[in-house]
Amino acid sequence: MYKNISFFPNLNAFRFFAALLVIFHHGEVIRAKNSFTSFEHISFFQNGSTAVKFFFVLSGFLISYLLIKEKAAKNTISIKNFYLKRVIRIWPLYFLLVAIGIIIFPFLFNILHINYTFPYHIEQVWLLFVLFLPSLVTFKFGSHLLEPLWSIGVEEWFYIIWAPLFKWINNKLALILAVFLIKVILLIFCFNNIITNTLAVHLIKTFAFESMAIGALGAYLLYHTNINVKAWYKKHVFVNYLLLATLIGYFFFRSTCIALLGFDIFSHWVFSYIILNILFLNLIVYVGVVLDTRSVFNNSFLDYGGKISYGIYMYHMIVIFVVIHLGKNHLLNLDPILSFIIFYSLVLAGTFLTAHLSKKYFEDFFMKYRSKLNS
Repeated sequence: MYKNISFFPNLNAFRFFAALLVIFHHGEVIRAKNSFTSFEHISFFQNGSTAVKFFFVLSGFLISYLLIKEKAAKNTISIKNFYLKRVIRIWPLYFLLVAIGIIIFPFLFNILHINYTFPYHIEQVWLLFVLFLPSLVTFKFGSHLLEPLWSIGVEEWFYIIWAPLFKWINNKLALILAVFLIKVILLIFCFNNIITNTLAVHLIKTFAFESMAIGALGAYLLYHTNINVKAWYKKHVFVNYLLLATLIGYFFFRSTCIALLGFDIFSHWVFSYIILNILFLNLIVYVGVVLDTRSVFNNSFLDYGGKISYGIYMYHMIVIFVVIHLGKNHLLNLDPILSFIIFYSLVLAGTFLTAHLSKKYFEDFFMKYRSKLNS
């Protein structure tokens, strides 16, 4: 019933929403560090890492669905084409940002006497970026302008591993469950202090293969089901609304729920590493399969926002830095609310414009080669 889906509508809108959450999270963290009145204590502004989990679940879902579909249609998977498509889409912008962050900006900041000290030197980090291990740069040197690249490294390693496994292992369900269970066992070891090495704990918590596996499980079940998913959701509408309400409560009212209940129901690792991913999978299936293509989320603005969400995610820290550096003295003298409005107006406009120009004049140059690859 769902074996030949070529496009999941409405999901671009949620890519866009997730990118916005990352901007607001990092914006408030950086504003707090620069003496602004910050709202980082409000739940809405604490969802940066949560939004990245959504991206991970979505990647696992979409990539796995495409691989399952290709294997069924051709009885094989072209690992070469799979890798080339990911390289063309991800590498140009990734390595552009790496060059900006470890070569161009340190040079410019030095000659322009900009008051910012990079926590690393190029010779210390270039190999980690080339190996798609930017999380280790943050682990070793602390926060920096390229910190958001950690999630790109995680996704790249997932892609590198996932396609060959899907090609060579026939029992896809067993593969997905094995990856999920292994990761859960490692998390149990971490949170029960059985694994205590700080580097090992960092890698286990950072490489969110449990999120991708949950997304992959959703793709597998969707592809193989004979159930009418739309009818199922209609029949169990209360359950779906309860799951969506839980997700909304987490995003917007986490602090309020904790205050009302007297304890943090969201703090346990099982929620953040498993339940939250399941909630995201439900959202993805509901939005991408159940919702009508004429829904409010399927419009040209949100669709384009999703298409440039990669650029939004990649450039936003640089734009935030520029706005802080150039406007700090002026913004700090304004009413906190007015300062907040002006700050995010500049950050959002700057990030969107940069992402748009990047897509049009940089990323699309490479994407034209991707269309020539056999699907």
